[in-house]
Amino acid sequence: MASPTAQGLVAAIRQSPPIDLTIPYDAAWVKDKVILITGGASGFGAGFVRHWAKNGATVIVGDVNVGKGDALAREVQKETGRKSVHFVHCDVTDWQSQVNLFKEAVKLSPHGGLDTVVANAGIAQPDIVQNPGDMSVAEPPKPKFKINEVNWTGVLYTTHLAFYWLPKNPGSKDCSINSEPGKQSRDRHLLLLGSLASLAPIAVQPQYGAAKHAVLGLFRSLRMSSHLKGVRVNLICPYFIDTNMVTPGARVLLAGGGLGKVEDVVDAGTRFVADSRILGRSLVIGPKVHVTQDEEGQWHYVEEGTEGSRETALWEPCADDWEDTEAFNRGFVKILHAVQTARGWTGWAVDMVKAVGNALGLVR
Repeated sequence: MASPTAQGLVAAIRQSPPIDLTIPYDAAWVKDKVILITGGASGFGAGFVRHWAKNGATVIVGDVNVGKGDALAREVQKETGRKSVHFVHCDVTDWQSQVNLFKEAVKLSPHGGLDTVVANAGIAQPDIVQNPGDMSVAEPPKPKFKINEVNWTGVLYTTHLAFYWLPKNPGSKDCSINSEPGKQSRDRHLLLLGSLASLAPIAVQPQYGAAKHAVLGLFRSLRMSSHLKGVRVNLICPYFIDTNMVTPGARVLLAGGGLGKVEDVVDAGTRFVADSRILGRSLVIGPKVHVTQDEEGQWHYVEEGTEGSRETALWEPCADDWEDTEAFNRGFVKILHAVQTARGWTGWAVDMVKAVGNALGLVR
């Protein structure tokens, strides 16, 4: 029995080409979109809200901080002269609280649907995984893994609800790399918030790193099949961004290395929200730097004004996942395909008989 080829897998995946950041997009393409965002009351979440509302979108902000959320909504309404931003209290770790957010967002939507859901809520705080506390006691008390509850469980809740409401968006069509942003206002889009910690270890924050690795795994899995519901899925992975989320201790460790800017995160997120042709892509956001690229595609830091250089804060990871996977994955999958080929149709038939027997309770 012939195994599926890598080319066949790639062909089955609805993914747009790698992002060419030199091609401009228009933030005005978010006009008339209805966007639900969790954790949008502060940080770059608030930056998203202000920018999208300014460009004509309706934004429903869900956040646990009532004071900041309500104040942001009032400020943006005053700035835009439109009742375009609404605040709804939401604790993303509470299932019913998120359900209520989505139901209220649909009520507040001018067209009764949601075009984009942004799973933005996240926290960073001292991590207790490696610090069980008093070592003299017989056993440690049960820990409270708040980072995981917000950054992972909350994201799963948001994702589950997004796949319920996005396909029901009135007037929307299945996602397509051939859509016409600016002309086709109705959308079905889930934007996940990862981190550079989704891609690299973060030694002093194992719980945060594990949660953000999980978000990356969710993204990579969803983008293989989300098109079955007509939903496009994208991911942004900010580096340390100059917000209050970066603790004083982290600032000391990062001193001299540079922090990313909120406006660059907003730029990356807006590109995804505005350009409905982008499916299954991700962007890392770091400090602005001047770089050149060699013949092998490797980037090199250079001084400003260097011939052939360009300034950027955005980078695309996982651009060629399907064609150029990690060496281990490629080798392991090759072995599995060889086993399948060697066993042939007989092996397939034996496994199918076992599967049916197991389902019927005949095999133990």
